[in-house]
Amino acid sequence: MVGFVNNLKTVGLLAALFALLVFVGGAVAGQQGLIIAGVIATLMNVGAWFFSDTIAIKSMQGREVDPNSPGGRDLYEMVDRLSKRAGIPTPRVYVCPHEAPNAFATGRSPNKAAVAFTQGLLRLLDREELEGVAAHELAHIKNRDTLTSTIAATVAGIFSMLAQWFFFFGGGLRREGVNPLLALGMVLLGALGAVLIKAMISRSREFVADADGAAIAGSPDGLASALRKLESMARRVPLQQPNPAMNNLFIVEPFMGRGLTELFASHPPTEKRVAALLGRRR
Repeated sequence: MVGFVNNLKTVGLLAALFALLVFVGGAVAGQQGLIIAGVIATLMNVGAWFFSDTIAIKSMQGREVDPNSPGGRDLYEMVDRLSKRAGIPTPRVYVCPHEAPNAFATGRSPNKAAVAFTQGLLRLLDREELEGVAAHELAHIKNRDTLTSTIAATVAGIFSMLAQWFFFFGGGLRREGVNPLLALGMVLLGALGAVLIKAMISRSREFVADADGAAIAGSPDGLASALRKLESMARRVPLQQPNPAMNNLFIVEPFMGRGLTELFASHPPTEKRVAALLGRRR
């Protein structure tokens, strides 16, 4: 039920995002300006989506492991077993040389996916907790959440593009008869709204991945326990030099304690995630 409700929420938020774009973009920039901004933002984000696995893994210095890798056999076989349970191809498995405990999944499709775990996470979690985290990441792959994030980022990117044009070119694409200050204000408010909706979409996908991950793992207990540990450690050992564009990929918010408010966060509060997970047993 949690997954169904949040899937509906995602659809509704995406619809709201597109409606905001049509209203603000059409009113301010007109059809021509909206098309130009849309094409540029789409090309940029589709390119990032197409190479998302390579970009993410390289930025985290991931090392691929397989059944023949020293110390990587157990991790790979666990991911392979859970992938079969989830009904998806086994993704490539990586270990990243970071002490901050975290994990992420990336890739444009289940056939082109990868999951990565930091060394800090592998040392921190026990077997059941690690299975819960891996199952959560496999749920993201199964649900094609990278594609959903790309769609949201593309629409938000159009607002950003329009705002930059107004700042640097004096509103050259502004529709005739529209006050320039009003037009700029509408674009900036639209951009803020798009960022908020994008963050809300990301949070809704985390709840879905938690619920589906618990089903894949066979129990919510491991993931719930892992989330508690990860939040506690993330405050003491922050992830060093993460790529901000990857923020929504990680299982817990990489920038905890750096001034992010819940409103703009890409992840729901951990206590709400744990409550939703454990509520599945009652």
